Amino acid sequence: MEEFAAAFARYLKEADAFLWGPPLLILLLGTHLFYTFRLKFIQKHLLTAFRLVIQKDDSLSGNVAPFAALAVALASTIGTGNVIGVATAIALGGPGAVFWCMVTGIFGMSTKYAESLLAVKYRVRDRKAEVHGGPMYTILMGLKWKWMAVAFCIVGSIAVLGTGNLVQSNAIATIVQKTFNVPPVVTGLAVAVIVGLVIVGGLQSIAKVCTFLVPFMSFTYLAGCFILLVMNFGFLDDALVLIVKSAFSPKAAAGGAVGYGFMLAARYGIARGLFSNEAGMGSEPIVAATAKTRNAVRQGLVSYTGTFCTIIICFLTGLVIVSGYLARPDHVKLVNDGLLTQSCFEQLPYVGKYLLSFAIFAFAITTLFGWFYYGEQCLRFMIKTPKAMMAYKIVYTLVVYLGAVGSLSAVWDFANFANGLMVIPNVLSLLLLQKVVVSETKKYLWSGKLDEQDPRCVRGNKVITQE
Repeated sequence: MEEFAAAFARYLKEADAFLWGPPLLILLLGTHLFYTFRLKFIQKHLLTAFRLVIQKDDSLSGNVAPFAALAVALASTIGTGNVIGVATAIALGGPGAVFWCMVTGIFGMSTKYAESLLAVKYRVRDRKAEVHGGPMYTILMGLKWKWMAVAFCIVGSIAVLGTGNLVQSNAIATIVQKTFNVPPVVTGLAVAVIVGLVIVGGLQSIAKVCTFLVPFMSFTYLAGCFILLVMNFGFLDDALVLIVKSAFSPKAAAGGAVGYGFMLAARYGIARGLFSNEAGMGSEPIVAATAKTRNAVRQGLVSYTGTFCTIIICFLTGLVIVSGYLARPDHVKLVNDGLLTQSCFEQLPYVGKYLLSFAIFAFAITTLFGWFYYGEQCLRFMIKTPKAMMAYKIVYTLVVYLGAVGSLSAVWDFANFANGLMVIPNVLSLLLLQKVVVSETKKYLWSGKLDEQDPRCVRGNKVITQE
């Protein structure tokens, strides 16, 4: 059995490396760049987007308020990808991976806007007046390709178990064991119970928990990062220089794996960047489609503020790690260790490791909530029976426990591979429907009519059968 597990892990790593080769990286970054220029640098409307986040209009149809939808989306994006994921990217690709992670996020804002816009435009409602959306409905309604919509749901269901489940519960178990010496078996059982109690209430329950936890956990983690950066102030300039130089170095540098530095930095930086902000993956539009909004453009802008938030958190995490390495190379070692970020936070007297433990726990458990909803919607698109939905909740909860006691490297490889599979159908639909995105943007944003109501957006495109 051990030999089989080792062989499976090896083949999975090889498959992950093949999938995340130059073609997929070019496709993903190319889409980010295409939409950035095609939408005339949509990122410049960030202040308007933040204004829309706090506006509320309960008269519109939808499942949750725009901020609640954003909170659920942030719960799934501000997770271990921003903490452990960045650390792993640095360990495997060198400090330059931070640069490519940032590039993916900045240009990815335009892709996040486009996919969320399309999700709202092509969303549907069921006989209970609840709306549903996401890339599967975008593909079905916009392209009429049911086979491709089903393919997205299949790979999305796989990715949910990796990105949204195994990685998160593994991160919680690892940090709790390191900090409090609690066995992963115990942690896994406790987290599984908590997740089960929250997801049984569906989107409304998830949204309430995430709306409360996301702002609090983000502030706590950022406060710790700022204190560490003040402590490492004398090394910040050198850290920034090392990050930029390593991003284009022909050889791996300062902890990166042996090999071609640029490709390793780009591969792990872009892969972890996608994992942290999910731009182009098609996951966040699933919840963005449920928001109460006047038109699709408004929710597209609201959604891309989430990507901006993950950019800030990823950058600060990377800067903390690299500056910590330069300041204390004997203590902070850039090796493939899931506890790399913790070695930096331990420099905070008394509270450092506890603060990070809380942050990772909160980040990871809210991600478990958010990704549950993504998986549920993928399954609902294919199978609408109540028994299937209940079975999914049970399986998802059980996998939480399995992730807590699993291997970190195998879990990350599985998550990266599943993420890549989601990107392909989603990005292809984004490129094929680019005229729709531009048309909607021109109609509502460029013409100054953001407050105008789109009747089709409000009522949903059609009624779908709901058992």
